[in-house]
Amino acid sequence: MLSNYVPILIFLVVASLLGCLLLFVGRVLAPNRPDEAKLSPYECGFEAFEDSRMKFDVRYYLVAILFIIFDLEIAFLFPWAIVLEEIGVFGFWAMMLFLAILVVGFVYEWMKGALEWE
Repeated sequence: MLSNYVPILIFLVVASLLGCLLLFVGRVLAPNRPDEAKLSPYECGFEAFEDSRMKFDVRYYLVAILFIIFDLEIAFLFPWAIVLEEIGVFGFWAMMLFLAILVVGFVYEWMKGALEWE
């Protein structure tokens, strides 16, 4: 039973050794000439002017959550479209109900102004 896992173990060992070898060779052969420009913090081509731990506006998180919701909707649509012939009319109307609920949520967010950015 365990003999089935020997190729996987060999693959993991070889991959680990190769990764360590490449890291070691890169560390030894890479040029190491730090200067002030290379060691300075970089933010969009100019010096940082605020603390990196500043608070973000809550609208940023609302838009991120909306993106995740509608991204997941698309992730559910692809498998549904592939098996649509097999699941028939019930599967079609179940997905239409799912999409209707998401559209209601989208319209609600739109009416509340979550998509408006100042």
